Amino acid sequence: MPDGSSEIKQGRKFDQVLAGAREVFLRDGFEGASVDDIARAAGVSKATLYSYFPDKRLLFTEVAQRECSRQAEQAVGAIDMNAPMAQILRTVGETFVDFFTSDFGQRIFRICVAEADRFPELGRAFYESGPKVVRTKMIDLLACGIDRGELAIDDIELAADQFPELCKADLFPRMVFKGEKSFSPTEKSRVVAGAVETFMARYGA
Repeated sequence: MPDGSSEIKQGRKFDQVLAGAREVFLRDGFEGASVDDIARAAGVSKATLYSYFPDKRLLFTEVAQRECSRQAEQAVGAIDMNAPMAQILRTVGETFVDFFTSDFGQRIFRICVAEADRFPELGRAFYESGPKVVRTKMIDLLACGIDRGELAIDDIELAADQFPELCKADLFPRMVFKGEKSFSPTEKSRVVAGAVETFMARYGA
């Protein structure tokens, strides 16, 4: 696929192309994904694929951004803002853990790491559409908790960064360094419960 163009063109089969690309990228990775396979999975010609995405990097970035944005919005939609802060954090933590331990979360992370040197813009795009969105929403949630008198936080941005890191305890190192791909509900619940308890012990009013 030709590289260099930075323009994405919309069209009738745009979503169809993205669906096929998502399937192939997750199966074969960025480098292993061929234009022929993507076009076949999408049910379009290579000419149609090129007309929408003249650069494979643009296609992969669009797939990653859309999926991350969808996951982030889904997580926000699951939150009951009338619940106690500890319960809200529990919901956020469960959603976060489910995402980064999911098949998609693991694959997109490994692809971003593998392509970091040659494809740094992918990491930036992934951050902007995923972790940054979560961080912004976390800041809003914590500000709400402060206004309600449930939290006492001086550095709200630091606290917003700390909570997701607490939710990675045990699971993330095992996933990255030991190659473990699945975790039981009990394992995930244990980590999230510990993250909420630790966070509230530090910042609970």
